[in-house]
Amino acid sequence: MLLSCVMYAQGEDNELLPQEPVNYKLKLQRYRYAKPVVENGDTMWCYLLPELWVYPPLKFKSERQRRAYNRLVYNVKKVLPIAQEVNGLIAETYEALEMLPTQKQKSAHISAVERDIKETYTPQMKKLTYSQGKLLIKLVDRECNQSSYEIVQAFFGPAKAAFYQVFAWTFRASLKKEYHPEEEDKLIERVVRQVETGQI
Repeated sequence: MLLSCVMYAQGEDNELLPQEPVNYKLKLQRYRYAKPVVENGDTMWCYLLPELWVYPPLKFKSERQRRAYNRLVYNVKKVLPIAQEVNGLIAETYEALEMLPTQKQKSAHISAVERDIKETYTPQMKKLTYSQGKLLIKLVDRECNQSSYEIVQAFFGPAKAAFYQVFAWTFRASLKKEYHPEEEDKLIERVVRQVETGQI
């Protein structure tokens, strides 16, 4: 009945209104149509719900594999909100830069953003493990559709991008690491989707 209600409402040019987020830490959102559907005297509110990904149960060959999976779930839950905050911060910074008329003002704004990032995220970054840091680099690429190296280069220039890349290399990581949800990062993508929909 809900499906037919949603399909009927979509055909009626009905405006979508955002509702309370399903998970306040993540970007998952549901919407309610502005006008209810009235059918045979019954009034029904219709909602557009987020996609729900369904996967077959995982089968572990050993207890070691199970522990590795549980660790991955824990790490995704810890760093995914940070990657999504980075995405929001980039969008806000781009908007602010578009409104500034001179290069001097843009440079000053970039410097202020860099200071704020260091003050806000340095304590968080210090608490991340090596594997969480590498996972964060991949999830930033997933959320922003560009690597961490490209983001740093776009905002702070090639010199700082090269410096941070060398710094990452000292920890055997790379800011140029890309996210491949259909290949090597298939399990990570599964966990991310299930975390976003509150399944795990």
